[in-house]
Amino acid sequence: MHASPVLNRRLTLIAVLSAALLAACGKETETAPAAQPAAGSTPVSVDTIAAQAKGFSVGSSMASRVVYVFFDAQCPHCAALWDASRPLRSQARFVWIPVGLINEKSFAQGATILVASDPAAAMDEHEAALRAQQGGISAMGVAGRDVVKRNTELMNSFGFGGVPTIVWKDPKTGAVQTIEGSLPAAALAKRLGFSAPG
Repeated sequence: MHASPVLNRRLTLIAVLSAALLAACGKETETAPAAQPAAGSTPVSVDTIAAQAKGFSVGSSMASRVVYVFFDAQCPHCAALWDASRPLRSQARFVWIPVGLINEKSFAQGATILVASDPAAAMDEHEAALRAQQGGISAMGVAGRDVVKRNTELMNSFGFGGVPTIVWKDPKTGAVQTIEGSLPAAALAKRLGFSAPG
């Protein structure tokens, strides 16, 4: 027995909406990615992020293009974006900024990654431990929670509702662009105006 075209459209719509709801993590709940920051928030500024946020860089250190990513160490969508951004790192410098939105582990693990001698390797170790259901990187007695707290306050001042949140300047227009939520590599490249991953 075949489903009617109307039922097929409804099932497709439900699947699309479900995927959208899982594209970003918010404070204690999962939320759909927002098109723009909340009304009444501070205007999003790449210069402010560059001056005030503390993160770690991966990708091309010589690249003129910089992409900022607010992430929570406990967010599975941030982990997906970490992997999706790998093939694009030759085209930009990605600055990953840890925040604490989901729970207390977010602060400790974000600080652990940030203060590591090789933050990118620490992030890889953390994501592997999360995928293996081991809870992520060990974060006992690590300093740096205040830095993650300040990053979180900065992110909240812009009115972003979830993580990951990606911020960059359009190289053609100079306009600040944002994405709340994770995207697969090809879609991320398209939104950022990068060459498609090969």
